Amino acid sequence: MVVTCNVFLLADISLSGAKNSRSLKRREEMMGYRVAEEEEETMGVSQNPKSGCSAQRGGLRTMPFIIVAEEEDETVGVSQNPKTECSAQRGGLRTMPFIIVNESFERLASYGLAPNMILYMMNGYHMNTVTSSTILSLWSASSNFLSILGAYLSDSYLGRYRVIGLGSICSSIGATLLWLTTMVPQARPSLCSSGFNTCTATPTQLAILLTAFGLMSIGAGCIRPCSIAFGADQLVKQDDREGESILSSYFNWYNASIGVSSILALSFIVYIQDNLGWQVGFGVPANLMFLSAVFFFAGSSFYIKVETKKSLFIGLVQVVVVAFKNRNLVKAPANLDWGYYHNKDSNFTVPSDHLRCLNKACIIRDPEEEFKPNGPSSNPWELCNVDQVEELKSLVRILPIWSTGIIMFLTLSQTITVLQANTMNRHVTSTFQIPAGSYILFTVVTLTILLPFYDRVFVPLLSKYTGHPRGIRCTQRIGIGLVLSCMAMAVAAIMENVRRGIAIREGFLDNPTAVIGMSAMWLIPQFVILGFAEALNSVGQLEFYYSQLPKSLGSMAMAFFTVGMAFSGLLGSLITIIVNAVTSSGGKLSWLSSNLNRGRYDYYYWLLAVLSFLNFLYFLVCCRLYGPYEEASTISDKKEYLKEGLLSKSREFPGSSA
Repeated sequence: MVVTCNVFLLADISLSGAKNSRSLKRREEMMGYRVAEEEEETMGVSQNPKSGCSAQRGGLRTMPFIIVAEEEDETVGVSQNPKTECSAQRGGLRTMPFIIVNESFERLASYGLAPNMILYMMNGYHMNTVTSSTILSLWSASSNFLSILGAYLSDSYLGRYRVIGLGSICSSIGATLLWLTTMVPQARPSLCSSGFNTCTATPTQLAILLTAFGLMSIGAGCIRPCSIAFGADQLVKQDDREGESILSSYFNWYNASIGVSSILALSFIVYIQDNLGWQVGFGVPANLMFLSAVFFFAGSSFYIKVETKKSLFIGLVQVVVVAFKNRNLVKAPANLDWGYYHNKDSNFTVPSDHLRCLNKACIIRDPEEEFKPNGPSSNPWELCNVDQVEELKSLVRILPIWSTGIIMFLTLSQTITVLQANTMNRHVTSTFQIPAGSYILFTVVTLTILLPFYDRVFVPLLSKYTGHPRGIRCTQRIGIGLVLSCMAMAVAAIMENVRRGIAIREGFLDNPTAVIGMSAMWLIPQFVILGFAEALNSVGQLEFYYSQLPKSLGSMAMAFFTVGMAFSGLLGSLITIIVNAVTSSGGKLSWLSSNLNRGRYDYYYWLLAVLSFLNFLYFLVCCRLYGPYEEASTISDKKEYLKEGLLSKSREFPGSSA
């Protein structure tokens, strides 16, 4: 349709050059193509559009400008006037199916692969529990870290369309490669006949497996943080109330699609793996990844492709660099108006007193050299403004409270429960049993039910007694979530102790794959408690970040959240390695033995419970040092704050990691 618009434009110029359509004016503005009135008079051209001026305009000489302008339109994808006929052909609601299906299929595939992966690695690759858990933790951590990188690249260099496209291709190749490990016998170790640990994977076989994980991590890191913002790009041209309503509906449908994808992945995909085998169980996600890429690229001609812009991260790095360069400077004299550089419309004219070492980044040393003739700093790597300094300070200030979420995420990402459930009676009826990897679904369901119930029922009731518009403060929600996570680990330790005792009494001490006479339904309480903990802590964290960070940094809240999950994956790997090394020293049997019945996984859960309790005490200290703070006064303000953060930066919604 863009080509059609230009055909009409070319005909209009050639036949009636005196007509100045809106499309031509816009292209003239883009190219700096202006003809002044004085120049017309000099050339002897009449001001009357019906006179001989048409002989001086239009014709073939205008073709290069129109062609170049058209190429810019294809690259940018955003019309300067959204009311023109050409711009109406891009973006809008018709792009939503392509974007939402792309994200939904990617999550459906990756979430469906994660729960049972520890079983595939132990049974198919003959890895022990420690190695399997460590690799899965690193897989989770890399996906989250790459989400930050994907968001940075999309905002600053490549644009969201290219990053999502790259991610879709990588995810499809990675899932296909993982599926091939089940189809090609040479791609994984052969079956062991004489013992559990006698058949180990070759370096080539491990390389294939890890390459598949790496490609899927790249795919997730590119798609998840960019997808929702890319969808919003297609709707932001709506500048009326109807457009705002459409945008709000988009966010709701996007959230709903993620929730449905998570539930289907943890039930349908996991059920296929349990009952139809790895070949079909991994083949379905591989095909979903492929369809995800196909759907995304199928809508390429309809997308609005927004230009990249400077990343907020660069501005924060500039403050650190300039402050280090100016570390030997003294405090700016108080009697000088130009002592600190600040924007004209800034609320800050001088930096705050805390973290004063960063204040040196905005000290003006030589106004003549450090400023351009029109006002701004000539080199942002030599002089920053006060707003940049205060933004970095606000981020540094919330770091202690943010760090308390790492242990919280660690308790949510345990994969050992899959091994426990696999040895328990999972039958609901005589013919149907719940897959071992699907029990985490109880956490997701609890979270899904509790969030609207808390918002619609608990908040109004608590507000009457506390006088707080959100019932309780953000830090109180975070603290309650930390306590509940500690309780969940204690319950998990008790249940594992009971399960192990029953296995020993029934004579299965050396038969870790035997199903004992204990219902796996006893695992549900710990998952439900974790659902309550995540609903309170995770959402409380997001609200705290959005209320404490400047509005310009609203997009950093989800980035903080994602980085916390990434560090929890690294910490989980480290704890697993340390516990295994310490408890197996001196020839003793490790707590994390591959034989679940001989190991002491109940002790491991108690260790996590103690760490969670110590983390709660650390949180109390952080709150005391942080001091009093103000929260968003109204829910509507917070919604605007959240929406702006979602639009300005890529993000990933919280969820139970596997």
